[in-house]
Amino acid sequence: MPPAAPMITNDAVIFGMLAAILGGVLWTASRDSAFWKGFYKYVPALLLCYLLPSLLNTLGVIDGTSSKLYPVARDYLLPGSLVLLCVAIDFKAIVRLGPKAVIMFLTGTAGVMLGALVSFEALRVIHPETVAGDTWRGMSTVAGAWIGGGANQAAMREVFAVDATMFGQFVAVDVLIGNLWTAVLLFLASRAAVFDRWTGADLSALHRLRDSIEQYQALHARIPSLTDFMVILGIAFGATGLAHFLGQLAVAWIGSLPAHWRLQDYSLTSGFFWIVVIATTIGLLLSFTKARTYEGAGASRLGSVMLYFLVATIGMQMDLKALLDRPWLFLLGLIWIAFHGGLMILVAKLIRAPLFMMAVGSQANIGAAASAPVVASAFHPALAPVGVLLAVLGYALGTYCAYITGITLRALAGA
Repeated sequence: MPPAAPMITNDAVIFGMLAAILGGVLWTASRDSAFWKGFYKYVPALLLCYLLPSLLNTLGVIDGTSSKLYPVARDYLLPGSLVLLCVAIDFKAIVRLGPKAVIMFLTGTAGVMLGALVSFEALRVIHPETVAGDTWRGMSTVAGAWIGGGANQAAMREVFAVDATMFGQFVAVDVLIGNLWTAVLLFLASRAAVFDRWTGADLSALHRLRDSIEQYQALHARIPSLTDFMVILGIAFGATGLAHFLGQLAVAWIGSLPAHWRLQDYSLTSGFFWIVVIATTIGLLLSFTKARTYEGAGASRLGSVMLYFLVATIGMQMDLKALLDRPWLFLLGLIWIAFHGGLMILVAKLIRAPLFMMAVGSQANIGAAASAPVVASAFHPALAPVGVLLAVLGYALGTYCAYITGITLRALAGA
């Protein structure tokens, strides 16, 4: 018996439904009521933005796989969000954190990359079926999310051709395991004094940074104007158009190279791969120009808006019934995050880093800009931007490092 036709097939109507869902979720998540605070304590807003559209698909209200909204979000909103999230990088501020902060952040990145390999091999022994077949593809998307963020995760989905069902399963692993780790870090934050005595950390530089951040916020914050918004959108979509143009040239040139080089095995013949890489690079270059000042007008927030719409369009392709098909994936995620956390604590002890740098360096990888400032502000509200700065650096590294992780996993899998 053929499946029933979806109730709604008009993309304009579906787009309106997605916008209403995103607006409703973020509005309720911002409420001060005890009910909503308690609800979102256990149900992350980002996960809800994915699951509610997937409910529409699962219940037959829409057919997300036949909608044209996702290709539009993928080709325009994803590279645009990467540009805006990268243009906010302030390398001078990161340098002022001192080498220990950067070391801890890069240790977190290495922990995600190596943890992927360790967890893959561990499940190969514990439950081989879990990592059989194309599981490595799904793991590459988690690497993108845990080094960078949702944009990098979606980029890896396209680069390694991860189907919607597997992607949904790994989104669940990403969000549930990632939020569990956030809870662990927040618990440790309340015991920072004990941790810092154990590591022998010097906190004077951190206190000076806290004071300088308070002064910077007061100096640069502004209410964005219409011109600000139009310039920010011009930067995002102008760079997106340039990335598409240069991506076409790159694919054409690589296609002219000898076939026996097998460059397609490394996604180098994928137009989308080059769009993502070029958009990220443009954002990084713009961060050294006056374009970075538009972060004060909300550049990264507009990038996040694009990202949330992308998440919703991905979610509407998911069949929720498939989430329970592979429970062993959650053990894989636990081993993965445990390796990452253990490596972070070991390096923090070796270099005598404060818990703040360990926790924020970790969360800047695992939770990205959505939750890194939450962990940072657990130490002091004025330090929240530090979490954002490191998380945005994660956006810049996420595409490159997740790609390396993906091709390494592919080699381990023998694919």
